[in-house]
Amino acid sequence: MRTNMRIGIVGGGIGGVALAGSLLQRGFEVRLFERAPGFGEIGAGIQMTPNAVKVIKSLGLLDKMLAAGFLPQSLVGRNWRSGRETFRTPLIETCPVLYDAPFIHIHRADLHAILASLVPDSVANFGVSCTGVRQDKNSAVASFSDGSEYEADLIVGADGVRSVVRAGLFGPEAPRFTGHMCYRAVVPTGGVVDYVSPDASFWFGPHSHVVTYYVRGGKAVNIVAVAETKEWVEESWNAPSSKEEMLGAFRGWHRNVETLFSKVDQVYKWGLFDRDPMTSWSKGRITLMGDAAHPMLPFLSQGAAMAIEDAYVLAESLKGHGGDVASALRDYEAERLPRTSRVQLEARERGRTYHLPSPLAQAKRDFMYWLRGLFNPQATGIQANWVYQYDARAFRPNLSDKPRLVA
Repeated sequence: MRTNMRIGIVGGGIGGVALAGSLLQRGFEVRLFERAPGFGEIGAGIQMTPNAVKVIKSLGLLDKMLAAGFLPQSLVGRNWRSGRETFRTPLIETCPVLYDAPFIHIHRADLHAILASLVPDSVANFGVSCTGVRQDKNSAVASFSDGSEYEADLIVGADGVRSVVRAGLFGPEAPRFTGHMCYRAVVPTGGVVDYVSPDASFWFGPHSHVVTYYVRGGKAVNIVAVAETKEWVEESWNAPSSKEEMLGAFRGWHRNVETLFSKVDQVYKWGLFDRDPMTSWSKGRITLMGDAAHPMLPFLSQGAAMAIEDAYVLAESLKGHGGDVASALRDYEAERLPRTSRVQLEARERGRTYHLPSPLAQAKRDFMYWLRGLFNPQATGIQANWVYQYDARAFRPNLSDKPRLVA
């Protein structure tokens, strides 16, 4: 398929490159604009759940992802102090059967590089920040810090939680600080070690939790350590912290956690922000995706996954409607808004249940984990089977009613 439709993407993170790759595979003319000087996603590990891996498969990238990633045995809940197992959800054998895709742990930089392999150099513009967007009934225009502009049939804001495109459409509004801050680190181990099981381990404590899992083929362990705080922390991937600060925040935790933390070299921290679900992401020929549309807490491991799903559905909707922007955006929102809204709100709720303050409340929660696990191990613990079941590949645009574009 070839189309004369031009699409501009603002933001070259995971969602932006996934969208660019998806659109290019469908024959669209695409330009991507990224403020960094080149591709090279920073950050640490990321859990790619089966719902996102289905899209990776459709893009033809699964083998590359498997080569760079790690397949965890299970999702496991553990008591912060005793290490007692509170739930176990099998993954490595069951996910391909139940969801038609594996559950993969991967370093964010590796995932970004794999997706970016779909985007030729001629498509990407680096070192330019979006300063605003405007439109009329025939086109949309994105303006950039170097004085350049790009006119397209559609502009997509994939520019994160502090999206300039979102502010241009809906007005400035600061994201909500959620009262959580997070430490991140990656510890090289050279292979599986006795103090880190080959699982996605969730250690639940009062007002805090820790997630550990292997990345890079099992050669390193990713740490996500979340604590509640009243202080505002700048939202950033690379605010420096220290091993001493992280150990101090989790003093008294199980010896396996403390052993792992003691081997940390570099530690980063940032505040966790989200927004309330929106009722629309689009106006005329401009729309949003990923964190620009639905920033969420990471407690269901779905931030990048939702952006990847968005990318597939938007590209498929545009293809199905043959470049009819209004109809394509209508169906894109109809498919994606209900799902991402639910994930946003459910992720907030996990922030409460993961951090129960009293031993009695924790005991009640853990009993329910155990009880649900007797009937269905996939529906206990973080209770995300409904997330993993979703298949963006099943999306079909509604071709029966095509509204006219309203600027």
